[in-house]
Amino acid sequence: MDEKKKATDSASDKSQTKAAKHVEFYDPSKESRWTRLGLTVESFKRAPGTTGGQVVAGSQNVHDLEKILADSPMLQQKMKPRHLTMIAVGGSIGTGLFVGSGAALNRGGPAGVLIAWVLIGIMLINVTQALGEMSILYPVSGGFYTLAVRFLDPSFAFAMGWNYVFQWVATLPLEIVVAGQTVQYWGEDLMPLAGWITIFWVVIVIVSVFGTLGFAEEEFWSSCLKLLVVIMFVFIGIVCICGGGPKSGAYSNYIGGSKWKDPGPFAHGFKGVCAVFVTAAFAFAGTELVGLAASETPNPRETMPAAVKGTFWRITIIYILSLTIIGLLIGYDEPRLIGGSGAAASPFVITLKDAGIRGLDHFINATICISVLSIGLSCVYAGSRTLTALAETGYAPKLFAYVDKSSRPLPSVIAVLMFAPLAYCKIVDAGNDVFDWLLALSGLSTLFTWLTICLCHIRFRRAWAVQGHSTDELPFKALGGAYGSWFGVILITLVLIGQLYVAIWPLGERPESSSEIAKNFFEAYLAVPVMILFYVIGFAWKRTLPQRAHAIDLDSGRKSWLTAEEMNQWRAERRQAPWYVRIYRILFTN
Repeated sequence: MDEKKKATDSASDKSQTKAAKHVEFYDPSKESRWTRLGLTVESFKRAPGTTGGQVVAGSQNVHDLEKILADSPMLQQKMKPRHLTMIAVGGSIGTGLFVGSGAALNRGGPAGVLIAWVLIGIMLINVTQALGEMSILYPVSGGFYTLAVRFLDPSFAFAMGWNYVFQWVATLPLEIVVAGQTVQYWGEDLMPLAGWITIFWVVIVIVSVFGTLGFAEEEFWSSCLKLLVVIMFVFIGIVCICGGGPKSGAYSNYIGGSKWKDPGPFAHGFKGVCAVFVTAAFAFAGTELVGLAASETPNPRETMPAAVKGTFWRITIIYILSLTIIGLLIGYDEPRLIGGSGAAASPFVITLKDAGIRGLDHFINATICISVLSIGLSCVYAGSRTLTALAETGYAPKLFAYVDKSSRPLPSVIAVLMFAPLAYCKIVDAGNDVFDWLLALSGLSTLFTWLTICLCHIRFRRAWAVQGHSTDELPFKALGGAYGSWFGVILITLVLIGQLYVAIWPLGERPESSSEIAKNFFEAYLAVPVMILFYVIGFAWKRTLPQRAHAIDLDSGRKSWLTAEEMNQWRAERRQAPWYVRIYRILFTN
């Protein structure tokens, strides 16, 4: 009997030990400061596990909190609220606005530019609202790619994910070349273009060594500079339109809307407007990075709403206002808009140079250079994080799932940086063809990403309702709900159709040879067959199909378990705040 009792007690002890076994979380604070910064040999070693550093709202409602904490990204939560806010507000301000808007003005005229940017902007507000709703609830590694695997078709997510990676690896050498050409504004004899390409590549590599924190700090300060410059330009532009510029410049007399009369509001009619949409989309590329960054912030419920709502202010104040002023100051027939390269073709630089305000064109040029470098770092960040998520879901080699103790997905970062030397192709004349195809590859990729986010949100809302959940449980509700995402789907589809129209019947004289026609078509529409090819490969590889709404997993990676009653009580308490506080929350926070 004693032996039997001992055996029973032993089995009971083993059972209790097994039940009491905890998940071992990795605590980076035990490492040295230099290791956390990524500057020691130890920092390059594989992280032993997740930090479990994301806040779980409504933790009292879950049965196994440790399991929920363990279901977190391997990447550490290093981003602070100010980082996330500035990434959303100023992160994507770069070549598309400072330089690309000049070519857009030449193609579409001032009215065409405003129509395209306003429509894309409204659509993007809905996209970021939908992304915010899902990212706050599911701050998972890979952001919208991982959500696409869950809510849509894994094969479609595979196609979108790889397309998104190639978008950024194609954009990286383009941005490095633009940075080099921007510096050459001060004189091409300072240094050969190859030298500038090498310098910018090395700078990007050095900042990438510091991982998430290096990217976040660089984005914060460069975004502050970009916002300052755009706001300064807006005030100077208003003064110049009213005739308050220096007497030696072109804006010493009131010009008002004269540029809308001569040469006119539209450059190439309807076709010109269609051609501008892709440029507008390229200018907004990177806005979706807040969805990737959500997994690297400790409490997305507190930080994401402000970041999401910051998109509205960036679109209205920065883009729409500055482009309106440019359209009033420069006619679309200005030859420098298409005759120059880099900063020489920037309408911002052209305007300040014509105004006769000494030194400001150089200040704008320096800002463009920093902005281009910032976008280059965004290429590394976005491409590496998505590649890591592809590896974690089995759609890329497992090597790319490696994350070191400094929270760097090292193999993924190195893989993206290896595409930077393509920038040297620009040195030779034959390299222009390479760059044309890189532009073609990245041109429409952003639209597919935004389309995926909208479709994910529609499917998420459907699954949420079918499985008995209420929207009152959501810690953040998208402003337009599912209707806003449907608007995004429809508008993106129309833009793709419009780009097809321009690809078949391009602006200017129609090419005579069939080879030129085919080349022009694929340069404008290459991303579509590439997306289809990736989907076919993904389906042939995994043979997966979309899940029904009732079978979609709504729990994995979820970090908000608050009930509808708890959320409604929280909202009721916030409604008791003074009216000015409520208005501030509506406009800027949650």
